[in-house]
Amino acid sequence: MRFTLYKNNDSTNPRKRTQRILAAETDRLCYVGNNFGTGALKCNTLCRHFVGILNKTSGQMEVYDAELFNMQPLFADESIESELTLESESKTFREKMDSCIEAFGTTKQKRALNSRRMNTVGSESLNRAVAKAAENIIDTKGVTALVNDAKRDDMQDDSLYLPPCHADAAKPEDVYKFEDRILAEYEALQSPSEAFRNVTSEEILKMIEENSHCSFVIEALKSLPSNEESRDRQARCIWFLDTLIKFRAQKVIKRKSALGPGIPHIISTKLLKHFTCLTYNNGSLRNLISDSMKAKITAYVIILALHINDFQIDLTMLQRDLKLSEKRMIEIAKAMRLKVSKRSVSLAAGREEYHRLGALCIPLPPAQTVDRQAKRRRIT
Repeated sequence: MRFTLYKNNDSTNPRKRTQRILAAETDRLCYVGNNFGTGALKCNTLCRHFVGILNKTSGQMEVYDAELFNMQPLFADESIESELTLESESKTFREKMDSCIEAFGTTKQKRALNSRRMNTVGSESLNRAVAKAAENIIDTKGVTALVNDAKRDDMQDDSLYLPPCHADAAKPEDVYKFEDRILAEYEALQSPSEAFRNVTSEEILKMIEENSHCSFVIEALKSLPSNEESRDRQARCIWFLDTLIKFRAQKVIKRKSALGPGIPHIISTKLLKHFTCLTYNNGSLRNLISDSMKAKITAYVIILALHINDFQIDLTMLQRDLKLSEKRMIEIAKAMRLKVSKRSVSLAAGREEYHRLGALCIPLPPAQTVDRQAKRRRIT
């Protein structure tokens, strides 16, 4: 039997410099033992061992330090098993679970595993195809052309909720024509707007106390004209604006009756058709007021407010009534080509605050699309 002792070359590390591997080789088998790791004997750390060699000539015994090794036979298959062990240690928990399912899983589990792997391969192929297509488009069109296309897409997105604008109009009232907004429903507004048309100062005070209507509606009712025809027109516009603001505050309309008993059928049909998206959920159809539809309602409210207030409105007051952020309100106002300014407004107890004003002036300022750069950066 031939013995070979191997020691660790790392002499600086106190743990490793004492590590030894003892190999014994015979004609049939090889044996290997070590003094570290899981196969090492614990007795080496608990006590010391010695080996005595008797000198027959002098009759004296020489004592040397010794260490016990648990020698195990080494077979050719064990090298393969060690490779498999290393491979299994490098696998993730999901991969180990998949291996168990392949070996011992039920038919249903194996089918689900195959389906998931196919989906993974499909998504990887799709990602590679998309990446390659994107590279080809960038190489073909260039970065500048793609940026210009994105800007045009932004303008098209804005046009989805912005009302038609007559940019070549000679008067402010012709930019967003009143006839384009509520001409078809104008006659239907006569009955529900009667309360606004005949409102008294006592009823306005009661509205303020009960907080039943928004601030813009209250201020508009306070300044109703005395002329009967003008008063009727203003009352109809105010009622429709008030209905749009209340309609915008909802999220889902499950049935027409949810809009309220005082709304004519033609008005409720218009609201559901033009300001909601039809969705299917839990076996029933519902009308959803999405974010884009809320922006569309806001644009129509601004137009009605402009016609009510001689084409100059308090955007801050409307923003609070619509429960919007100031930034979003100004974005929509500028997209509608309003001139936005700031003015100090006196409040109760001698306080003052700055309000944003929006005016429709001729000639119209350049169109400004809604700023989506911050959102795009967050996505990327």
